[in-house]
Amino acid sequence: MTTAPRRGLAIGILLFASFMDLLDVTIVQVALPSIGADLGASDAQLEWIVSGYMLAFAVALITGGRLGDLYGRRRIFLLGIAGFTLSSAVAAAAWSGDALVVARIAQGLFAALMVPQLLASVQALFTPRERAPMYGLIGAVAGLAAVAGPVLGGWLVDADLWGLGWRTVFLINIPVGIVIVGLAARFVPETRSPRPMRLDVAGVLLLTAVVLAFMVPLVEGQTLGWPAWLWLPVIAGILLLLAFVSHERRRMRRDGSALLPMPLFADRGFSAGVVTQAAFQGALNAFTLPFVIYLQAGLGFDALTAGLNLLAFSLGALLGTGAVIPLVPRVGKFLVTAGSVLLATGVLWVFAVVAEAGAAFSGWAAVWPMLLAGFGLSLLIIPLIDVALATVPVADAGSASGAFSTFQQLGAATGVAVSTTVFFTIVGDDLSREHVVQALQASVQVSVAGFAIAALASLLLPSRRRVLAHLDEAKRLAELDAEPEAVARQAAPTAP
Repeated sequence: MTTAPRRGLAIGILLFASFMDLLDVTIVQVALPSIGADLGASDAQLEWIVSGYMLAFAVALITGGRLGDLYGRRRIFLLGIAGFTLSSAVAAAAWSGDALVVARIAQGLFAALMVPQLLASVQALFTPRERAPMYGLIGAVAGLAAVAGPVLGGWLVDADLWGLGWRTVFLINIPVGIVIVGLAARFVPETRSPRPMRLDVAGVLLLTAVVLAFMVPLVEGQTLGWPAWLWLPVIAGILLLLAFVSHERRRMRRDGSALLPMPLFADRGFSAGVVTQAAFQGALNAFTLPFVIYLQAGLGFDALTAGLNLLAFSLGALLGTGAVIPLVPRVGKFLVTAGSVLLATGVLWVFAVVAEAGAAFSGWAAVWPMLLAGFGLSLLIIPLIDVALATVPVADAGSASGAFSTFQQLGAATGVAVSTTVFFTIVGDDLSREHVVQALQASVQVSVAGFAIAALASLLLPSRRRVLAHLDEAKRLAELDAEPEAVARQAAPTAP
């Protein structure tokens, strides 16, 4: 561990960049109808604008962390934030749907360079005992981004500053990014891993090919009219997946530097956690994006009002955080199960309110179901990592966390692709409110199915006893690390 002056300021700078990334995911969803109308973007292009960012981020995330370990975290962070700022400028100037899709993919790739440096720098600059407040701060910022994204995005679109409309959603990143580059170059210390893992370039390329082989037919199928030849890339995707797994196994046997740690998937708890993570992330995005589109296209809400309709959900998640944390060691995996059920219940309740209210729907009518769903989100996400990693060796915790983050993004992108494909297929060219309600209902069914998968998978997570043992071990290591003398004794070589 490396200590440095102004550690808090350094982490604050990195944290603000992470906030930009989280904000960029939610802020675009509210602006999507305006983007589509202005650029004449197709339904498939609108899907890629959202999911392309997530997919690029997912496939490059682990590699971004390893580049920081190898070449210096500040250096890679500066490259990431500079590229993110530049690609935001390109997105703001996009002249077509395709141009915006390319810019969004570039944003995702550069975000994958900057975001992993935050947690790596926390580990490098703070002892385990000091890290707990840092992790709490990171969680709070994530919650703030969830609240601020839809509201800020809606306000920027409606304010139509300088007549730029939705483009300000991306332009806001430019001055902020420039300031962060200047501050990071001065105040963020350079750190590296003493034992960095090698890059798995072949693994990244294979994983990218697998993702595209499955996602391109899903997203483009509606536009192309679902021709039979779309099965060809799906078949190719299956073969590429087998090749990817084979490559990762060989890589693990050779030097342990595989992109995804295949031996960990033999652990039932870890695999159940990955499935739970991907399924619930997909289900959540399968509801929120079609819901925002319904509010604007079906009910004629402006972007800010549509964004405010998600505020109660975010507040429910924030309010539930304090209540859930003490329950993790007492209840364990059943918190995750209960959270999945409450999320599904909240989503179904929101749709019931929407269907009953019709054109008279207002955000106040859905406050209670949104609060319930938000509380369910807290029940699910707060314990999930601790529970899922309870049977993973401490030495593999970093690799396991990276895999979780990758599947989180892949699940979210898949949820967006599936639900919006279903939504736009049903809507077609008929934007009447009744027709859009039918499309929203189908998307809600996709969402509830995802939460059901998450609930079932959560039952296979490690038991409460294993979770308690995991938490006790983490506490013991933190206390050991807090004593410099003890650390020195552990590191000292044994005399022959």
